[in-house]
Amino acid sequence: MRKFLLWASVLFSLSTMVQKTPYEQSGKKETTTYTAAISYYEHLAKEYNEAKLLTYGLTDFGKPLHLLVLSKDKIFDPVAIKRSNKRVLLINNGIHPGEPEGIDASMMLARDLLQKHQLPKDVVICIIPIYNIDGSFNRTSTSRANQNGPAAYGFRGNSKNLDLNRDFIKTDSKNSAAFQQIFNSWQPEIFVDTHTSNGADYQYVMTLIPTQKDKLNPLLSNYLTQVLVPDLYQGMEKQGYPMVPYVNAIGETPESGITGFIESPRYSTGYTTLHNTIGFMPETHMLKDYHLRVDATYKLLEQYIHITQRDAKIIGENKRKADEAVAVQKIFPLAWKLNQAEYTDLRFKGYEAGKKTSAVSGADRLYYDRSKPYTRNIKEWNKFEPAVTVEKPIAYIIPKAWDRVIELLKLNNVKLKQLKADTRITVESYYIADFKTTTRPYEGHYLHSGLKVEPVFQDLQYYAGDYVVYVNQPTNRYIVETLEPQATDSFFNWNFFDSILDRKEHFSAYVFEDTAAELLKKNPKLKAALETKKATDSTFAKNPAAQLDFVYKNSDYYEKTHNRYPIGRLISAQELDLK
Repeated sequence: MRKFLLWASVLFSLSTMVQKTPYEQSGKKETTTYTAAISYYEHLAKEYNEAKLLTYGLTDFGKPLHLLVLSKDKIFDPVAIKRSNKRVLLINNGIHPGEPEGIDASMMLARDLLQKHQLPKDVVICIIPIYNIDGSFNRTSTSRANQNGPAAYGFRGNSKNLDLNRDFIKTDSKNSAAFQQIFNSWQPEIFVDTHTSNGADYQYVMTLIPTQKDKLNPLLSNYLTQVLVPDLYQGMEKQGYPMVPYVNAIGETPESGITGFIESPRYSTGYTTLHNTIGFMPETHMLKDYHLRVDATYKLLEQYIHITQRDAKIIGENKRKADEAVAVQKIFPLAWKLNQAEYTDLRFKGYEAGKKTSAVSGADRLYYDRSKPYTRNIKEWNKFEPAVTVEKPIAYIIPKAWDRVIELLKLNNVKLKQLKADTRITVESYYIADFKTTTRPYEGHYLHSGLKVEPVFQDLQYYAGDYVVYVNQPTNRYIVETLEPQATDSFFNWNFFDSILDRKEHFSAYVFEDTAAELLKKNPKLKAALETKKATDSTFAKNPAAQLDFVYKNSDYYEKTHNRYPIGRLISAQELDLK
């Protein structure tokens, strides 16, 4: 009997050790590795039937993206979960593996919820253990020069050197495609993407970036600003971690004031906003001790679970009504601007900033004096207004050749139809009149911006198998903000359509001179337009080549597809023969 009790005691001790995370075993000084994290979650899933570890697709690193699902009712099918009217909270960790607090906090939180039988009744919790698996293997202690621990951590870029928090629209990485498969399968109402800050020094351990309130559907925005965010702040204050909005200072120090963060769809919470999901980017302060950053993240995740369970019914109703509203919404913002005239006073706990002589350059340098904490009001500008809007068409018509666009629309639950037969359709086409392009690559692209378009109605030939996307869906925001070229993170701005921007045919001047003369003789309007251009533009008047090109571009010889955005807008209702 004594031997049996001793053996049972050893087994219990071993089980307890296995359930301690690598972070805890290190004395709270180290973050887990990818291999250890997945092994840990596999153990939890084997030990508790309320947990299941799933895999989705492959990442650029060749490993699948894992998803731990915690379900009190032991239901792990997202369709069945939605049918049973449960909420879904999705937590994403390690998008920047050098910011690993969420990785360690989520491991402990999952264990504690299972061990203590504290899983919420009406909320299914989904955890991506480490999103940027590639970067987590690139482990050093120096890549984040301003950060206080842990002992070693991963790198921001993935194995293609992509910042995955800029990849949610262009989807250059397999990681992004796998994430979108998870997101659009589980359709979370609340999304949390854990991070660590850079920037000014101040007293707070935790700062918070919610989905930009002005971009959200009004129902969701009202709940976010009036209930969810205030309750998160109150809950964290009680836990000993007062919070402040992310310190996006407009000057050198926070005293100059801060602005809200406008997350375009390239970012995780900008992407989730397109799907009427309320998103959060908590940012712990880089200079606070690592164990405090992990603890603050743990406690904030607890708050999300508590509030989502408490408000499960209203969160679900808000999401349903927002989806219905977006399906019939007519006007869509494509870009945003900060209202610089409106601000609020924000109570802020900082440190006095000063200047002293740099030991490197001998010039004055900034420093914060932690022996001089202060509490004072600073200005916060956080009202954004539409800078560009568009009225949605009845549908977009996409030639099947643009298969990458079709692939991403399908990945995002967009309903598409196809033409049964070759058909001529009257559409509104955009001609690209002007745009700017970066002179250096950004995340692997020479990004476009400042786009101007000239809409023209045309009767165009489409072919069997070409796609028709009706804009009457809950996914309308994703449809419009990717397919309208003026949108900040449109597929056009991410270079999906650059091949339309150059000519495929031209002319030999000595031959076309005679053709142009004949055109001017037969077309008085064209001749008048040429003369007017010469009379009003002195540079043009002195440039024979430009004049010849003018005639060419205003003739039938000039290719109509040059600079024509290939996705047509169906404006007038037409009966189409669809598969």
